[in-house]
Amino acid sequence: MEQKVNVWKANLTNGLILALAGITISLLMYFLNLLFNQTLGYVTMLIQIVVLFFLVKSYRDTFTYGHITYGQALGAGIVINIYSALIMILFTYILYTVIDPGLTAKKLAFLEEMMLKKGTPQASVDVFMKMQEKLSKPLISSIINLFSFILMGTIYSLIIGIFVKKEGNPLIDTPAN
Repeated sequence: MEQKVNVWKANLTNGLILALAGITISLLMYFLNLLFNQTLGYVTMLIQIVVLFFLVKSYRDTFTYGHITYGQALGAGIVINIYSALIMILFTYILYTVIDPGLTAKKLAFLEEMMLKKGTPQASVDVFMKMQEKLSKPLISSIINLFSFILMGTIYSLIIGIFVKKEGNPLIDTPAN
């Protein structure tokens, strides 16, 4: 008789690993003053996708006897991302409120400078900056980040599930205990 694996319990460690990778990258970028570098943001996304791929693959190999459906892979990826997102928003909140309370002002100045460099009219910049000031408050920003981390993680998981799924005959491939 096959044992049901609790996907939440099985992926807690994987969520912690993904969050640790994200925190490490964020701290490295913070200390190198590259936190607002858009190119490195894309590199970070690629690293997250690769790490998530290996974590879902690890879940498949460890808990589902080497076989996993697309839906199970998607579910595992989403669970891993939920755990990671919760930890990352806590870290981000601490970064912006305790470690460097002036980081929000730096972020807003960076956004304003980028808009002006692109030739955005000053009136539009002013409206955008007023909206960003409201959305950049640590609590509101944390809530927005939570949903954005989970949304991006779901998109990553949709893609990763295609490559990780490995279906077999459970009567033949499941080891007897």
